[in-house]
Amino acid sequence: MFKRVALGLAVAFACFGATPAPLASPALAALSCANPALPPEILNGPAARAAQGTLSMFGVRAPKAQLRLAVADDFATRELGLMCVTRLRPNTGMIFVFETAQTWAFWMKNTVTPLDMIWLEADGTVTNVAANVPASTLTTPDDAVARRTGHGLYVIELPAGEAVLDGIVKGAKLTICERGVLRAHQSGLLDCFEQT
Repeated sequence: MFKRVALGLAVAFACFGATPAPLASPALAALSCANPALPPEILNGPAARAAQGTLSMFGVRAPKAQLRLAVADDFATRELGLMCVTRLRPNTGMIFVFETAQTWAFWMKNTVTPLDMIWLEADGTVTNVAANVPASTLTTPDDAVARRTGHGLYVIELPAGEAVLDGIVKGAKLTICERGVLRAHQSGLLDCFEQT
């Protein structure tokens, strides 16, 4: 029943069958069931456990903002996504990178904070924006978990309300720096450069 669902049904077994974590302390930005490789720079506060390595980051230029996004480019990382993350910094989130552009369905299983989801084609054109997708809890039944679908090679998740602030709407064009980050030039324009 995978049906190209980006996060797969295996997500139903939160944190790979781990016992549900206690509710977040207001000070925690990520519960113990969150991906331990999440870069600290996207979290708006401390995580329940120390990072074990970190995911790579992509720079993305939106019409009104420069975004820093953790990269989920394999099945296991896409499966965990932003599960168990309670707070993200502004202009940060995650970019899901797929092998082919097609219709991808996302659901909010164990995603405890509302998100904006953006689907993009290979050239950065936005094909769908799902704004303010409601969060779930660690005990929300699967049939009550919010689901959204769109077409693209990439899907970006941002804090709820961020897409509109950043000028991200259907048809907008985003610049995705796959091997690096964005840098400002003297002309004031942003461009990609490789990280060293």
